[in-house]
Amino acid sequence: MSSNSPKIGAHVSIRGGYGQAARFAWESGAGSFQYFPKNPRSLKLKPVDLRDAESCASFCREKRLVSIAHTPYPTNMAAGATREVMAASLLNDLEIAEACGSLGIVVHFGHFGGIEPLQGYQNIIQCMNETLQSWEGQAKLLIENQAGNHGREGITLEELVKVRELCHFPEKVGFCLDTCHAFAAGIWDPEHTDDLLRRGDVLGYWPQLAAVHLNDSRYPLGSRRDRHAPIGRGLIGEQGLRNLLTAKQLREAAVVMETEKGPDGSHRQEIAAVLSWYGTED
Repeated sequence: MSSNSPKIGAHVSIRGGYGQAARFAWESGAGSFQYFPKNPRSLKLKPVDLRDAESCASFCREKRLVSIAHTPYPTNMAAGATREVMAASLLNDLEIAEACGSLGIVVHFGHFGGIEPLQGYQNIIQCMNETLQSWEGQAKLLIENQAGNHGREGITLEELVKVRELCHFPEKVGFCLDTCHAFAAGIWDPEHTDDLLRRGDVLGYWPQLAAVHLNDSRYPLGSRRDRHAPIGRGLIGEQGLRNLLTAKQLREAAVVMETEKGPDGSHRQEIAAVLSWYGTED
């Protein structure tokens, strides 16, 4: 795969280690992959296995693979009462991602719950500041847009751009766009993709986009229900996903699918299908 080929892949398991995850991704025809740096259901810190991480990093350099890490499910930057725990976990994830040679760590915008909205935004910014104040690595904090299934926060590009702007370390922050979330939240209508592209241009969102979660949706536009469907078999559809993904604004991003695996336990067929959208099979 050439260095300028689209980087298409999927989420993979680290059960056999980070290096094995990279090899599995490569063998499935991927140019990118995503992994959980530690237990996805816990914020417990994990010592960095430097030997395994370097195995991943060196293999990715050799094969021109790119990777991103995804923070554990309990991560919530808006939870002010546990900010110290959140920041420590995020820093741990960044350390692992850096050792693996990854672009960064994907983190959901955050859920406010019963707190005042303004306080929720302040909590997110403070959590980002506490996480990044001592971080000197290249891996970035990649904020993911939300579907709206837990509240209205984090569904617009404006919110993501603003918290990055207000953070003390915007140069250490980027974005991850989830296509299912954008559709479910109602900010992207596949019949009017140019509207989303223009909005991102005006806001300066696209230059900071490092990754895309390529997922179809089981539920309709604006439903605010976060349920992924296999590519082209949901309510977004292949043409809608293709029009967005192949736009110039998204061409440099690492693209990973978070959909069900195929019969062989990989996303080989979907990766090949998405690559064909670009008129390439390499």
